[in-house]
Amino acid sequence: MIMKTLYKLLYVFAFLHITACDKPLEYFDINDGDDHLTGKSKYVVTATPVGTEGVADYLLLADNLESGSITTQGNGIEQDGSYRYYVTHKNRFFSMLYGQGNPGAVTTYRLDSLGHLVKVSNFQTETVQVFAPAGDDVLLMKVPRSGNEFCQMYRVNARQYSIVGEEQVNIVQLAGNGERAHFTWATQVGNKVYAPYMSIKGCCGDAFGTAFPDSSWVAVFSYPDLKVEKVIRDNRTSYIGAYFNNGLVETELGEVYAFSPAAATNSSKVTTTNPSAIVKINPSTEEFDQQYFFNIEKISGGYHIDAWTYLGENKFILTMYPEPNSIDGLTRKFAVVDVAEQSFKWVSGTPDDITSVTSINNYAPMDGITGYIGITTASEGSYVYVFDANLATAKKGLKVEGGTITAIHKLNY
Repeated sequence: MIMKTLYKLLYVFAFLHITACDKPLEYFDINDGDDHLTGKSKYVVTATPVGTEGVADYLLLADNLESGSITTQGNGIEQDGSYRYYVTHKNRFFSMLYGQGNPGAVTTYRLDSLGHLVKVSNFQTETVQVFAPAGDDVLLMKVPRSGNEFCQMYRVNARQYSIVGEEQVNIVQLAGNGERAHFTWATQVGNKVYAPYMSIKGCCGDAFGTAFPDSSWVAVFSYPDLKVEKVIRDNRTSYIGAYFNNGLVETELGEVYAFSPAAATNSSKVTTTNPSAIVKINPSTEEFDQQYFFNIEKISGGYHIDAWTYLGENKFILTMYPEPNSIDGLTRKFAVVDVAEQSFKWVSGTPDDITSVTSINNYAPMDGITGYIGITTASEGSYVYVFDANLATAKKGLKVEGGTITAIHKLNY
């Protein structure tokens, strides 16, 4: 208890020191609100600049995603470090430095009344592998892949820009099979948080390998106190989502769908025998729906899901691996699915020489039709591609010059 109290006091001191020293105190509007929004919005597009060291990304603003161009040359707000990850919540844009095991900066931005992107806070947390909106907070989870048996969880209030709660869970005890639970993501479902996890060895030169490749697990946490209430299990596919990849979504009707890439390995060889599929969880029973199983691998002719983007109204854009019966390669294929109807259509209009695709950081207006995904090719550079679920097509939209798109978000002002 003494050490925990001391840790909190040190954290508060560090937070005050960082926010005071990074910029003059008046630079940060800690009590800023959205009481006087104009009804306008802009898009935050992040891009890794070409040929630049020590810069993770530039934050660029765009008025629309359908056309035009923006550039990293002499433009945008520089984000330092090697890697940055992003989440938007409560009309705030959070930029998180991946500290390679060291503490990482969390920088928060909003749009001012003129539509300019301004910094409202800058503090530090542990480097985390999960960052997801939950209630009024951004839930952060530091998930050790070896050694330490405890996953640390932090609630960062999205308007106070500070840690307002923390908890931990023993991931070896949670797995209960001699391995460890490695959370792939977290999603608020009603007044709880669902956190799918991989079962991994965490040792022996094969940290992400597993002896249990054909099972799925979702830990159910109470919120905001973050206590494990139960684990939902199934054995028709493999683990849900992927490392830094949200594989579970609650729809507008309160239904919960999850995908598995069927990519579990042992000694670097894929050992999953179950197919890549979409499954359903009934929130009222907190169990997998045994009457529902959308076998994507079968309907697609052997392809595996790599990531997905929810468009609203049960529609998803699936990002698929490039070849059937494989989880290798950079080139991607895309498909539209309706999870309620279990319909599948390949998307036309995407390029062939893809070198990079945004995965968890795409934007959709939730109209059940439109999605915006960043695609970079070797021949033409980076574009925001506009996907139409009704037509199962994609076309070039906003061009991003001088960089590789890493995230697409929207803020109101």
